[in-house]
Amino acid sequence: MSFNVVYVPIGVPTFHLESAQDQFEKSVKMIEGLTNSGIYPEAPLLSIDDLKKYLHGLKPDLIILQNTTFANSAYASEVLKRFDCPILLWTLREPVIDGGRLRLNSLTGAYSAGNLFHHLGREKFGYIFGSPSESEVISTTKAYIQAAKLKKSLKSLNMASIGHTPQGFGFGRALDAELLKNFGINLLSIEARELMSKAKELTDEDIKIVLEEAKEKMVGLMELPENNVKDFARLYKAYKDFIETNNVKAIASRCWPDFFVEFKTPVCGALGLLNDNLIAAACESDLMGALSMYLGIELTKKSVFFGDPVSLDENKNTVTFWHCGMAACSLANKNKGAETGVHPNRKIGPTMEFGCKGADSVTIFRVGRKPNGEFRFFIAGGEALDEPKQFLGASVVVKTDSNSLELVKESVKDGWEPHFVVIYGDVVKELEVLGELLEIEVCKY
Repeated sequence: MSFNVVYVPIGVPTFHLESAQDQFEKSVKMIEGLTNSGIYPEAPLLSIDDLKKYLHGLKPDLIILQNTTFANSAYASEVLKRFDCPILLWTLREPVIDGGRLRLNSLTGAYSAGNLFHHLGREKFGYIFGSPSESEVISTTKAYIQAAKLKKSLKSLNMASIGHTPQGFGFGRALDAELLKNFGINLLSIEARELMSKAKELTDEDIKIVLEEAKEKMVGLMELPENNVKDFARLYKAYKDFIETNNVKAIASRCWPDFFVEFKTPVCGALGLLNDNLIAAACESDLMGALSMYLGIELTKKSVFFGDPVSLDENKNTVTFWHCGMAACSLANKNKGAETGVHPNRKIGPTMEFGCKGADSVTIFRVGRKPNGEFRFFIAGGEALDEPKQFLGASVVVKTDSNSLELVKESVKDGWEPHFVVIYGDVVKELEVLGELLEIEVCKY
C-alpha cells in the first residue's frame, strides 16, 4: 500500500528567513525520523506560485501544513481546494523573544488557516504547537502519521465472518454496509461448517507443515490425544488456506458449541496460531472485536490479547482479562512458554493455557457501539503485570493507569461490550487520532 505524507511549509519572504530556513531544515529532519513516506519541497514555499508548483501532481494521504512564517489564508485555500485528506496544522514557536524583531509570526498564520478551514466546512483538522525538537510535537506528529496510514489501510482490508454469533452475543455483529460506510472495510462471510468440511478432507500429508509449526510453538501439544492434535492442525490449515486465498487480515470465528459438538475439536488453538502470525482472529464471532485486534496489530506490529474482563483487585489496582484459550503463543510468559491443554468446560483440546508476559505499557481498546448504532472507541492505558495464569485458559493482568474499580464501574454503566483487546504498547494517542479521523467518538477511561 502506497502512503504519502506531504510536508507543506508556507510563509512569506518579509520575515526573518534565516530563522525560517533553520526551522524548515529541523522540521524535515524530524518528519524523516518518523516516516519513510515523506515528500518535501527543497525550501520553504514563500509565494503562492511556489506553493502551486509544489502541490501539482501530488497525491497526499496526510498533509502537514506548517506556518514556517506567517502566511495569509490564500495559502491554505490552495491546499484545501486541491485535496480532501487529513491535515495536521503546525504552528512553530517563536525562536527568540528579545524585544526585537518578530522572526516568524507562525501563530497568526495558524489563526488565518484555522478560520478558513471552518468557513469551508473542514473543521476536522489536527493541530500542534511547538518546535521540531519538542517531544509533544514529535509524538503528536507520529500519531497523526500512524493513524492516517491506518485509516487508509482499512480501505483495502478484507475481514471475514466465519459463522454467526451465539445467542446472546449479538454485540459482535455488524453489517457489511456499515463496515464499508464507517471504515471502508470489505466484509466476507462463510459458514463455519464449510471450513469444517474442508478440514475433514485434508490428509496427514496436507497438514505436515502446519503441524510442525504448531509443535514448535505450542508446549505440550503432543501430550494431547492424537485425533485432537491432527484435527486441530486440519482446522488451522483450512482457516489458513481460506485467509490466504481471500487476502483476509481479520476474522471473527464462531467457536462453541459447533466445533466441540460437530468437529469434536475446538478451534481455539487454530485461532491462537493465526493471532501469532498477526492475523486478527476473534472468537465468538465478534466482528468488532476482530476489528479492534486488527487496529492494535497494525499500530504495533505485535500480537494482541482478546478477552473478557473477569476479575478486579482494588488493592493492586488491576483488572484481569481472560479467555478460553485462543491467545497468541508470542504473548506467553517466557518462563513456561505457550502451554496447551483442554477447554475448561468441554475438556477437549488443544487450547492455549498460560499467563501472558508483562509489559511496561499496554492499551486497553474496543471498537464498540452506542444504542443508536453509532460506533465509539474505548481507550485506557496501563501496565501488564508478569503474573501466572489466573484461570484455566489464557489471561493477562493489567494494572490500569486510572482507578481500576472506577474504570470497571463506569464502563459497565456506560454499556460497553464484554470483549476487550489488550494491545502491547502505548498507542493511546494514535487511537485517539484515528477516532478523530474517522469521526468516531473516543471514550477514555
